[in-house]
Amino acid sequence: MAELLQKVRVIDPVSKIDELFDVLIADGFIKEVASHIADIHPDTQIRDCQGLILGPGLVDLYSHSGEPGFEERETLLSLLKSAAAGGFTRVSILPDTSPAIDNPALVAQLQQKRAEDNLSPLLHIWGAITVDVAGKQMTELTDLASAGVVGFSDGKPFENLALVRRVLEYLQPLGKPVAFWPSDRQLTANGVMREGVNALRFGLPPIPASAETTAIAAILELVAAIGTPVHIMRVSTSRSVELIASAKAAGLPITASTTWMHLLLDTKAVKSYHTSLRLDPPLGNPSDVVALRAGVRTGVIDAIAIDHTPYSYEEKVQAFAEAPPGAIGLELALPLLWQYLVETEEFTALELWRALSASPAECLGQKVSAILPHQPAELTLFDPQQIWKVERKSLYTLSQNTPWLGQQLKGHVVQTWC
Repeated sequence: MAELLQKVRVIDPVSKIDELFDVLIADGFIKEVASHIADIHPDTQIRDCQGLILGPGLVDLYSHSGEPGFEERETLLSLLKSAAAGGFTRVSILPDTSPAIDNPALVAQLQQKRAEDNLSPLLHIWGAITVDVAGKQMTELTDLASAGVVGFSDGKPFENLALVRRVLEYLQPLGKPVAFWPSDRQLTANGVMREGVNALRFGLPPIPASAETTAIAAILELVAAIGTPVHIMRVSTSRSVELIASAKAAGLPITASTTWMHLLLDTKAVKSYHTSLRLDPPLGNPSDVVALRAGVRTGVIDAIAIDHTPYSYEEKVQAFAEAPPGAIGLELALPLLWQYLVETEEFTALELWRALSASPAECLGQKVSAILPHQPAELTLFDPQQIWKVERKSLYTLSQNTPWLGQQLKGHVVQTWC
């Protein structure tokens, strides 16, 4: 059935458009975009979209699936339903499942499950770099590439720079993205919070910024020597932004991402000791948040990742320092980022939508379509004014590890087309 969205605010970072249009969608394609569409089929469903926003479907660079191995946290079905409810039409899962996604058979199994269940959004899978994500031995990278992985990442800090160098040499001819999380575990030690005055105030073991920046510097040196493009995950410090900006200015083939929570919260939030604020890397100091936001706006930080990390209630009900790090976010990121970055006019709507759609797609070596006639209808319809409460019955994810649980949010996804 054809649908006509009347007077919808079209935000298209591909065409750099932020205007009111009528948009006609039929048979999975955008049929017409115009200031007014009057000539329509009698069976066309007409929707008054005043106050609503239509943009390209959101793209998540990396998140965690509980399946296989931890289905009590999240199944593939609940993950993809959660993503669709949050406006995402493409989701990329990291390989740290149990067993790890380190062989073509498991890649095929997950894709077959998605196809059999006729699930959307699109599922992309990161192939493990090392066997069982143990960091000791490389996987069969060529076989995984042939199996259709979107790229390669362990999603965990690397320890062996000689292995990283060899991986970059092996991956160069494959043309697949490779993503590293820079974190020196010796410098991190038993820390759980970013080093600074608040770590002292709250009595929590600190993690120095150098745990991240020294690891980034090592990656950049290897990229400069070998030339293989690299994506730097989970950037969380102001100094990291400076290093990445300098590397890009020097022409190094790198992209970078930060996570949505690192753009919204800083170490002051940890005062509550809410275990869903126990993240890795930890929330930054206020100066880090300022630098990360500026980095996203200018494109030094290419994309905002969700890094959706579900845990069961029992796993998170511990002392702050003992709780596993991570929080959910697929259904929460767009409303909260819009509310605190766009409505405050710190970001333009185009800047935010670009960092959540076109730019993460580019980091994966993909593109999103412009909102133009004859293009596929991979779209998200968002109501920035709708009020809803974050609670178990309002979420598709099986986990509730978020500091916003029980709170009212403004902004909700109305529909996605995939």
